Amino acid sequence: MPRALAIRLLLHLFGRLPLSAGSPPRPGRLSRPRRIGGMVPDKPTMFPPGAGPSADPAGTRHDRRIRSFQPRRSRVTAAQREALLRLWPTWGLEIDGLSRLDLDKLFDGLPVVLEIGFGMGEATAEMAAADPGTGILAADVHTPGQGNLLRLAEERGLTNVRVANGDAIILLREMIAPGTLAGLRVYFPDPWPKTRHHKRRIIQPEFTELAASRLKPGALLHCATDWEPYAEQMLEVLTACPALENAAPGGTGYAPRPAHRPQTRFERQGLAKGHRVRDLLFRRTA
Repeated sequence: MPRALAIRLLLHLFGRLPLSAGSPPRPGRLSRPRRIGGMVPDKPTMFPPGAGPSADPAGTRHDRRIRSFQPRRSRVTAAQREALLRLWPTWGLEIDGLSRLDLDKLFDGLPVVLEIGFGMGEATAEMAAADPGTGILAADVHTPGQGNLLRLAEERGLTNVRVANGDAIILLREMIAPGTLAGLRVYFPDPWPKTRHHKRRIIQPEFTELAASRLKPGALLHCATDWEPYAEQMLEVLTACPALENAAPGGTGYAPRPAHRPQTRFERQGLAKGHRVRDLLFRRTA
């Protein structure tokens, strides 16, 4: 048997390919996710339109610059998927870049802090529970984390959390008005340790200027990392931004971990490896 035909037959047996080019797909194949060991493969087709986060909400409507993240549409648990299906229409929003957000309406008049990258959402839920008078707009592209944060928010009765799906740069640039955020948090972003990948780091001069422009006077931009070379770059970039001033006491430029930032699982893993965690607090000047 020719090798190409053998490969095609194997793919057909595992349900990955019709036997012939003209064969229709199995009914319901794309609309009914198959559970694997309690997990559901996370694909764009697993959520009905409007009922869950999309794969690329901004599409090609905005510039395709170098991204600081890699979309991780990995497998979600059945509980995470169920939370997304039920709660996304109420507490989720797509970063499509089509219009400005009305933050007052979205959070019933609460001051709003934007958190970029929240992992599985445990720390975000803890901060929201400890400060119900502040709204947290949590942005990420990790679908399991989005579902987990929504699940945690519902379990704990949190009404001050909204989950945004997509590119945080588009969110800041196109959807958040200048001078409207009460704070911005970037905790443990991908350090992109290889030199050739440093251009992918989110804390760059262009991002810092954009972020500062969206903060209210006196609001804090709070970054944290356990990668020392990245901490040094963060300190250099943030210090160079004329709209920001270092709010940390002492002469190192770094701040002690504030009480409002809980220690994350990722942070504990870094500490176990001997990493030093650095917090950077910079205040928007008037």
